[in-house]
Amino acid sequence: MPSRRDIVIVRELAARAAEVAALPEQNAKLAMWRKLNALKPDRPMVMIDQVCWNEMNVNGELTLQCQDPECRQYEEGLRRTLFQWRHFPVDMVVEPVVRVAKAIHNSGFGVAVRENVAVTDPTSDVVGHRFFNQFEHDADLEKVKMPVVTHDAPETARRMEIAHELFDGTLAVAQQGYDPSYMTVWDPISFWMGVEGALYGLVDRPDFMAALVRRIVKGHHVLLDQLEEQGLLCHHQPLVHCTGAWTDDLPSPGFDPRRPRTEDIWMFSMAQMFSTVSPAMFDEFEIEPCMSLFERFGLVYYGCCEPLETKMAQVRKIPHLRKISMSPWVNEETGTAAIGNEFVFSRKPNPALLAWPAFNAPAVREHLRASVDVCRRHGCPLELILKDISTVNYEPQRLFEWARVAMEVVQG
Repeated sequence: MPSRRDIVIVRELAARAAEVAALPEQNAKLAMWRKLNALKPDRPMVMIDQVCWNEMNVNGELTLQCQDPECRQYEEGLRRTLFQWRHFPVDMVVEPVVRVAKAIHNSGFGVAVRENVAVTDPTSDVVGHRFFNQFEHDADLEKVKMPVVTHDAPETARRMEIAHELFDGTLAVAQQGYDPSYMTVWDPISFWMGVEGALYGLVDRPDFMAALVRRIVKGHHVLLDQLEEQGLLCHHQPLVHCTGAWTDDLPSPGFDPRRPRTEDIWMFSMAQMFSTVSPAMFDEFEIEPCMSLFERFGLVYYGCCEPLETKMAQVRKIPHLRKISMSPWVNEETGTAAIGNEFVFSRKPNPALLAWPAFNAPAVREHLRASVDVCRRHGCPLELILKDISTVNYEPQRLFEWARVAMEVVQG
């Protein structure tokens, strides 16, 4: 068990988080997220995620004090939640619960990444990658194995015992099943082949690439089948790809919390390296092969950093689609015209505005206002999701100011 000192530290932080979670505005924000995800928003919603935490420690607010590794994980999560609530909350929701991950092991596809890494800031987890192509021959397809899922029930029980010791009387403790919502084919391929190798493969070896895609899709289904059969799926996700996932449309009818199904949860997918391919190739190698995965889930969020406004005819084919990512590089006029009021326009403001030599609040306001205005003209439900924040030049106040400006824009 953790030391008495560690228990006191975590419980004090949990008590502060419980006070925040009890504020009436939490329910108000939950209601607004539900309305947005029902395509009937009160106003655009704002979320900030994927923060450069290595640059955020103001006055020691994020300095960890616990010694026990498990306690330090909880402490870090609580300190970050409280820090964000104090300094850049925007439309985040603090729930009165601690989710304890079940001890689930996924063997994966059996392919280890071979890469070189380039580091510019040793305190940051944002690094450069050069991946080596491990699929230069047709026989290499056999490297991709089918995942095997196992559950260590005694370890889950141990984790729950520790969590109850730490949080009973402050926050509710809930077991968290496996969240398989991140279902993508082309991210693993880019890790195994490199983006250049994969793009050349589409041109020079299309039959092999199609077979590789089918094998990965089959592996995803094998994983999902095992999670459903063993009752190991998560349910009631608070977030999907950095956005609020609260919705009245999930879980689906017939939901059993003891055996959640994929139809009870969100999925998100993307093909970021397909930014430069044609709509026809995008359809052939991404949308059509993945249709069986999209069909399994209750709701789908599609896209990330790839511009999708010129591929909306293909994106619209995705069943259960609810949110579409609109990256910093899209033509917003084209994107909003294609989306209309049928999906959430999940706008990703450009995080580079936080990394300029000098922070320019008027430029941020103009950037965000343009998104709000174009979505208003076309009747698009809108969320502004600031993510991929690699640096704020070690000036955390830039992020605090960005949050203030964003809320003024969406509430104006």
